[in-house]
Amino acid sequence: MKAKKVLFVATNCSKLGNTGHRTGAFLSELTHPYDEISGAGYQIDIASPRGGEIPLDGVKMDDPVNAVWMNDEDFLEKIANSLSADQLNADDYCAIYYAGGHGAMFDLADNKKLQEITKEIWENDGIVSAVCHGTVGLVNVRSSDGQYLIKDHEVAAFSNSEEEAVGMEDVVPFLLQDKIISRGAHYTHASKFAPHVVKSGRLVTGQNPASAMGVGQSIVEVLEFISEGRSVPAMNWCEWHSHP
Repeated sequence: MKAKKVLFVATNCSKLGNTGHRTGAFLSELTHPYDEISGAGYQIDIASPRGGEIPLDGVKMDDPVNAVWMNDEDFLEKIANSLSADQLNADDYCAIYYAGGHGAMFDLADNKKLQEITKEIWENDGIVSAVCHGTVGLVNVRSSDGQYLIKDHEVAAFSNSEEEAVGMEDVVPFLLQDKIISRGAHYTHASKFAPHVVKSGRLVTGQNPASAMGVGQSIVEVLEFISEGRSVPAMNWCEWHSHP
């Protein structure tokens, strides 16, 4: 795995179902991992299913990390003109990361090109990662053997109780926790809105926005492990399983 570039994927969806409300990618789920991964020396591309503008939700400028990157011209250019799925080449990337926000629930699960890119990065010994609703981008990805990529892995994502707490359980097309379990994964979570990151081999996932920084840090940790020529355990192992 020679590439030293990480691919971020976010939603193009700006409408929250039929509610009339706006949605998008949750800003801190982009900026916090971006800060950690770029700070470790990795280049980052940002993509979306259709390319072009990524709508943003949760734009809180009292978050100092948000404030830094929302004043960075290069970052803003990547958000305004994201790469489309059709422009991507899996060989360019050592890791893929799916950001969340409720918009992800409407356009990330069924994109065949993104599924193929994710599978190829995984099978090139790269890292597959996501946080919160971004984990929906993984639920339909299959390995070359036809099995769901997340099957038998521990996976974190926005919980049913969190969805109910924000009143969105009847707005999203399905409950992400239930879908993850239906794919044969072992769903893992902390209490509502608490940080929770799990590393299951080269699969790194986080539960909610509070977990985004930890996911970024964990991606860097696993990339460093790989760069040292050490073999990452294929399944859950004490060194790779964290419960913050």
